[in-house]
Amino acid sequence: MKRSLSKNPNMLRTMVGTGLTLIILLSYAVYSNTVDSEYYAYTTTNDHQIMEITSESEGHAQWYYTTNSAITWVNFSVDGAPPGATLTIEAEGTNWSHSPSLGLQDQSYICNEPDSDYSKYLETCEFSRIHSIELENGSGTLRGRVSLELPIKGKGYLESENLENAQSEASELINSAKKTITWKIKVEDDGEITSSAGMLIESEYSSHELVNLEKFTLNPVQETVYSFSALVGCFFLVLVIPLLIFFSAKYRENMNEGLRTAVEEE
Repeated sequence: MKRSLSKNPNMLRTMVGTGLTLIILLSYAVYSNTVDSEYYAYTTTNDHQIMEITSESEGHAQWYYTTNSAITWVNFSVDGAPPGATLTIEAEGTNWSHSPSLGLQDQSYICNEPDSDYSKYLETCEFSRIHSIELENGSGTLRGRVSLELPIKGKGYLESENLENAQSEASELINSAKKTITWKIKVEDDGEITSSAGMLIESEYSSHELVNLEKFTLNPVQETVYSFSALVGCFFLVLVIPLLIFFSAKYRENMNEGLRTAVEEE
C-alpha cells in the first residue's frame, strides 16, 4: 500500500480530498437540519366527538346535526335497519370525500387529490356533498374525510420564514377548515324513508384546534452518528472497492509475470 501511494501520490490526494468533501457536505446537512431549519411542527387536539343528532320527523329514520369545527373524519354507523336499505349522508355547507375502503386495513386508495383521476390504477374517493351506501343485513358504516389539509393524527409540518409567520399560517390552516356544516342523515328502503323503530345509529367526528407550534429540529448527536456512518459507507464504496479491484489486478499481473519468468528460465 505504501509503495503504491509513493508511486502514485495522486491516489493519496484523491483520498484526502474526497474525505474532506464528504465531511463538509455532511456537516452542512446536519447544520441545516438542526440549527437553521425552516420547518415547523404543529400539534392539534384531534378530539373524537359524538353527534347528538336530532330527529327531523318523529318515528322516521331521518336526522340532522350541525358542526362548526375543523373536521378531518366523520363516521356514521347504522344497525337494525331493513336489509338492503340505503344510508344517505348529505353535508350542507361543503363537499367531502368518501370511499368504501376508508378506515380499512390493507386497502389501496387515494383521497387527498379530489381533482385528479387515478381510478384506472387504484380506488379513489368520491368528492361530493352527498354519499350513500347499501346496508347489507341492515347494518353498515359510512366513513368520510372532510378537510384534506389537516393532519389526521394531530401532528403536521409546514415551511415558513420564522416562528411568527409559522404561527399565523398554522392558525389560518385551522380557521380555514372551520365551516358550518349541517349533516343530514336518512335511511331509505325502496325510495321511502323507513321507520326508526328498533334502529340504532351512531355518528361521530374528529375535530381539531391548534395546541402548540415549535421549530422542527433533529438531534445533533444522533445525526452526527448517522453522518459518520454515511461517511464510512461512502469511503467504502468510493475507495475500498476500487482499491480491492486494483490490488487484485496487480496480484494477478505479478502472478502471471512470475509464471512467464519460470517458463523462460526452463
